[in-house]
Amino acid sequence: MAKLSVNIDHIATLRQARGGIEPSPVHGAALAEIAGASGITAHLREDRRHINDNDIYLIRQISTTSFNLEMAATQEMVAIAVDVRPNIATLVPEKRAEKTTEGGLPVRGHEKELVDKIAKLMENNIGVSLFIDPDFDQIKAALKIGASHIELHTGNYANARGKEQMHELERLKDAAAYAHKLGLIVNAGHGLNYHNTAAVAAIDCIAELNIGHSIISRAVFVGLDAAVKDMMRIIETGSSV
Repeated sequence: MAKLSVNIDHIATLRQARGGIEPSPVHGAALAEIAGASGITAHLREDRRHINDNDIYLIRQISTTSFNLEMAATQEMVAIAVDVRPNIATLVPEKRAEKTTEGGLPVRGHEKELVDKIAKLMENNIGVSLFIDPDFDQIKAALKIGASHIELHTGNYANARGKEQMHELERLKDAAAYAHKLGLIVNAGHGLNYHNTAAVAAIDCIAELNIGHSIISRAVFVGLDAAVKDMMRIIETGSSV
């Protein structure tokens, strides 16, 4: 059964709307773990639009589960990760103008740009995950350059409807099975919510789901504890809220 890692970025987004100190993403990370989450995910963007450096260091200090640091594949971010020592560093594509990550990391054709950064992280006992589209060529490239994990981009599935969504679900199933067969640990995330997560959680070989925006949105109305537990119930039972 897949585990749940809660992405707490949008707690910081709410904080940044007023430029103050609340709500605290560090406090949110602690509450998510108390509610039963198996991990915490946070994306330290190059422009620091929500999560900042201090958040990352404090989350690492207080986390009692697994800390997944999402980051661009840059020398600056690698240096920060080596200092912070998250359990996992997930390399993601990053564009300054985007509202949210728009697609998977293009690994194939960019191996030379990534291989040294991956090696540096692995040398410091940091597992490396690559956020990629459910594409066999991208999976093979991720394995070739030394990644220990991949995170399948579920955005196309989440945005599709009807037969198109079923097609995207099959792509995710095939990609997860293929990556698992190659020996990669398979995670998934992006755009998952209380209505579309059950089908992805049921895919064999997926170890962890990274979910943030929908959980934080629901927490506005029901509280973070209930929002996390509701999502965990979907993952465990396969029934949507």
